[in-house]
Amino acid sequence: MGYKIGFIGTGVMGGALARAVSKQEKSVLLSNVPCETAQSLAGELGCDFGDNNRVAGECEYIVLAVKPQIIREVLSGIAPVLKSRTDRFVIITIAAGVAVDTVRQETGISCPVIRLMPNTPVLVGKGVILCVFDGVETREKEEFYRLFSSAGFCDEIKESDIDAAGALTGCGPAFAYIVMRSLADGAVQCGIEEEKAVKYAELTMLGAAQLAFDSKRDLEELKQAVCSPKGTTVEGVGVLESRGVRSAFADTVKASYRRSLELGKK
Repeated sequence: MGYKIGFIGTGVMGGALARAVSKQEKSVLLSNVPCETAQSLAGELGCDFGDNNRVAGECEYIVLAVKPQIIREVLSGIAPVLKSRTDRFVIITIAAGVAVDTVRQETGISCPVIRLMPNTPVLVGKGVILCVFDGVETREKEEFYRLFSSAGFCDEIKESDIDAAGALTGCGPAFAYIVMRSLADGAVQCGIEEEKAVKYAELTMLGAAQLAFDSKRDLEELKQAVCSPKGTTVEGVGVLESRGVRSAFADTVKASYRRSLELGKK
């Protein structure tokens, strides 16, 4: 039996992507070490489970959702099965810092490869997934977008840009949580109970992001729309500007980018 898509690795990110894909496609095969993890998720999603070689041999799209430290070992392990195939298949990798060429070198085959960099909000279907397509046909790209549509926003990017963009999308949720926690702390210090302050901060950031995304208006314009002359918002914005928050966040992304480049050389 052939499957549309299979996952090697069903940990936090692999499991989240598998859950999203299963909303669009039921022909799914899962593999993991230990196998009980894949078996449990397969029962939850109503799909099949097996080992790495089954995924490598029976799936049209093969998702490698394993950590960068072990991806070479996994690739070399399934290479004989991949080489024995006579049909067309696509390898999808989410391992950070692992280039498309590395996938081909470790397997010894020149198959189509999709390199992904998803961020953690895929857990709730609101992720940003950076996509590098190499040797992929138009129909395969369209099928990929269909399969992963429930995971969030998928966007094609050049591989040379993935580290820079990933410093924003991949690391950005952590930076956003710092902002939310800080806003909540300010409200607590003004007398609001912590549980409510955190909820208000989360919902305010969620609403502001949705408004910015839906309106397509410039972010500076949206900011100005909240700032009445000599009002409360202007007072708070003035503190942010005086503390250099803009440059601090820009430097944060650049620092993450530099670290990504360093890790990629190792």
